[in-house]
Amino acid sequence: MSKRDDSTSILQMFDHAREAVELARGRSRDDLDSNRVYFLATTRLLEIVGEAAGRVTEAFRMRHPDVPWSQIVGLRNRISHGYDEIDRDRVWEIVQADLPPLAAQLEQMLKQP
Repeated sequence: MSKRDDSTSILQMFDHAREAVELARGRSRDDLDSNRVYFLATTRLLEIVGEAAGRVTEAFRMRHPDVPWSQIVGLRNRISHGYDEIDRDRVWEIVQADLPPLAAQLEQMLKQP
């Protein structure tokens, strides 16, 4: 992949992470249980973040070791293949605690030449 491809993947990660955070605004953990559309949308956004992370080149990942690349891709795999066993508490924690700083990191990467 070229640098442009990495930029595209980072932009996709950023856009979908930010959308998941925005979608959670004004919601509670209980909404993941009571609102199927919200749950499906949130897990799909996380899945896309992980899929895009998996497309980032190893060289780019090595330049940004502070990003938990393997965990992000691993989450995508757990959601995609273990869709019937998704830990909703963990999904909520990721959206509330992990995605906002990740989105900020990704935004900074996008601003770099």
